[in-house]
Amino acid sequence: MRQQAKRAETVDGGHSASTPHAPIVARPIRNYRALLFQSYVIGATLAFAVLFFYARRVAYFSFDLSFVRGLQRFHAPGLDVLMESISQLGFTPLAPTFVILTMLFVYFIGLKWEAVMLLFAGVGVGMLEVSVKMAAHRQRPAANLVNVFRILNDYSFPSGHVLLFTVFLGFLLFLVYTLTPRSWGRTCGLIILGLLISLVGISRVYLGEHWPSDVIGAYLLGTLWLALTIFIYRKGKARFFVHQPLAPGQPKTMTESV
Repeated sequence: MRQQAKRAETVDGGHSASTPHAPIVARPIRNYRALLFQSYVIGATLAFAVLFFYARRVAYFSFDLSFVRGLQRFHAPGLDVLMESISQLGFTPLAPTFVILTMLFVYFIGLKWEAVMLLFAGVGVGMLEVSVKMAAHRQRPAANLVNVFRILNDYSFPSGHVLLFTVFLGFLLFLVYTLTPRSWGRTCGLIILGLLISLVGISRVYLGEHWPSDVIGAYLLGTLWLALTIFIYRKGKARFFVHQPLAPGQPKTMTESV
């Protein structure tokens, strides 16, 4: 099984099976990237731990209030519609519908392990959100402090929208990048997913439904959960799904190309 996994990691022309259109990177560069990644994981874990510690003890930080008020000075009808539209994607029923339909689509095109990991990403981050919010017990911004577009009754830290977008859309972006051939459609898809992940944090603050520290904490925690999801995905792919096509219509491995 180990030998099969190694063979599945290489295709014709010196390309990687996990990223079929990217050349194999030299070991020193891989080691450098691994060091950067490990440093980020450690730094993000420590930063989230500190933020979580203080979020349990203070309703908001001084920079939270000043940032929200500064951002909301850019009030405009078109901007309101954009921010509300992005945030609406994270509420029921749109969010669970999108997660389920995406998972089913990926499963029925033959990428079963990817579908399982999308389910892990979606359900796992939901459970993570509830657990951390209950532990932090932080209230949302009050209407007498900032302009609140919608009154929500659950806790504020971390932002569930940002967690969902970072983990689920982040893993979907990873799959699109690694499993699909280069094309204008692929590029547009990557840009759209990247923009949604980036803008959802701004939208939650602009709408007065989260403090900036809620969003920062969610990005930190979300990237850590995303890293865990990708790690599990890569391990399972190399161990149990070495004969599964890399993408629909592209079942290339070393043994098949000979």
